[in-house]
Amino acid sequence: MSSKLSTFICQNCGTETSQYFGKCLNCKSWNTIVEEIKSKRKKNQDTKNKKSLAFNEISSKKISRFTSGFREFDRVLGGGIVPGSVVLLGGEPGIGKSTLVLQSAGKISLNEKVLYITAEESLEQVKIRWERLNQSSFDLKIFAETNLSLIIEEIKRINPSFAVIDSIQAIHNDEMESSPGSVSQVRACSSELQNLAKDNNIALLIIGHVTKDGALAGPKTLEHLVDTVINFAGDNISSHRLLRSIKNRFGSTFEIGIFEMLEEGLREIKNPSSIFTNKENISGVTTTITNQGTRPLAVDIQALVNKTFYSNPRRTTTGISINRLHQILAVIEKHVEIKLSDFDCYIATGGGFEINDPSSDLGVAISILSSLKNIPPLASSAFIGELGLSGQVRKSNNLRTKIEEAVRLGIKNIVVPKLEEQLNNNFQNLINIKEISNIKEAVDFSLSK
Repeated sequence: MSSKLSTFICQNCGTETSQYFGKCLNCKSWNTIVEEIKSKRKKNQDTKNKKSLAFNEISSKKISRFTSGFREFDRVLGGGIVPGSVVLLGGEPGIGKSTLVLQSAGKISLNEKVLYITAEESLEQVKIRWERLNQSSFDLKIFAETNLSLIIEEIKRINPSFAVIDSIQAIHNDEMESSPGSVSQVRACSSELQNLAKDNNIALLIIGHVTKDGALAGPKTLEHLVDTVINFAGDNISSHRLLRSIKNRFGSTFEIGIFEMLEEGLREIKNPSSIFTNKENISGVTTTITNQGTRPLAVDIQALVNKTFYSNPRRTTTGISINRLHQILAVIEKHVEIKLSDFDCYIATGGGFEINDPSSDLGVAISILSSLKNIPPLASSAFIGELGLSGQVRKSNNLRTKIEEAVRLGIKNIVVPKLEEQLNNNFQNLINIKEISNIKEAVDFSLSK
């Protein structure tokens, strides 16, 4: 027995109302509310007998991870794929999402049963990509379908350890009259697939579209529904791709994995610091070490300071916040007593890598003064420290791992805030550590001829 129910749903945020409004009351967007007809029917009650359990009664064997076939992918996932987990992977069109997942599915199939469901391409199209990637597989099945009920039937029939949905916006539920990709369809299909994955202990990876602003398309509830949200990013010029976790119930958030797109597919970058640094010692360039999740990365910071010809000097940044640059310039003017209001200032990170770690402040300040004075900073050096408004250099988080990365890269000098005596002793014979307490000490040590 079924009946039809009419609701009005905002296609931007997913808010449901009983009547039409020109403007969404939740996200304030205009002309985004659409009437959708949903089929409402009674569902059979679950006959499974479930009861609460103590922690010592829960088997840990059920959640033992298995590898994705890529160490960088495993790092972002928190150490591998958790059975029964649901992962949402988003990224710009053509960035390589399907390539990454197909390569990973082939590697996983050597040890686990895998089902790859393609809702956007035919079987022949997927095979063309597979042959180009020149991958090997053992227990990998491909299924081309857009109907949710048929997809669920096939998943139950195959009962894989790992299943891929490519992509969720192309799948539709026959019980709903809205078009594929709409908020209600995405929410309903994702919920059904999530329940199936949890009930059958199947690791599920869902590929999702993004909007023109780069955010994941569909309702925000989709991101809350899944266990892990991963963004796959890059640009049209560089061949490098960054895999970044935004949410992870089984590991660290903001963990990153780095790949290179080649003709035969994606290749892992084993030494990521090498692509963001250049060992030339020239004026205006310093090296800092930042943490992305649990991973330390060495990144070059480049500065160009030039005499301005306008009343308002230009301030532009690539890879760091413009507000942080304004703050660093103010600290330099106040505590180093160098007037910068007559100079344009341009800051860029190596490879355009986005740095949110405040411990890069010291590297930015030294690169600015190095460019202004046209003096190269101390050779083979890294600069770590957050600048306080009073000119002091504040302690940095994860300083041990950052110093270890500097040692691994063969950096000879590192300028850091005051260290604990035990930490200093651990690296005494491995690297020259210069401890400073304020910006003036750092300038005197780094830029003295």
